[in-house]
Amino acid sequence: MDDAQVKRILANPKFKQMVSKKATLSWILTAIMLFIYVGFMLLVGYNKEFLMTSVSGGVTTIGIPLGLGIIVLSFVLCGVYSYIANHTLDQLTEDALKEVAAIAQDKGAK
Repeated sequence: MDDAQVKRILANPKFKQMVSKKATLSWILTAIMLFIYVGFMLLVGYNKEFLMTSVSGGVTTIGIPLGLGIIVLSFVLCGVYSYIANHTLDQLTEDALKEVAAIAQDKGAK
């Protein structure tokens, strides 16, 4: 593939839309996970007493379900990404790949 073809692919509106949507989704989900995780770490660092509070008067403290919740949230966010990727982004990717293939085959144009 020569430089002209690469430039045409990068300038393709469907390719740009696909890249933009994937990046936006990835950054949003990353920000959610980072916010929750950093919040938990700040809670550990600055409010240990709250995390050591018993849930029901027994051995289990509030920190245990919160920590498990963060782990579960990471799996949920992976599921959200997979769902959106399979139902929205795959069609965009397929359309963009068709146009990229047409550009790659069109060696003499532009």
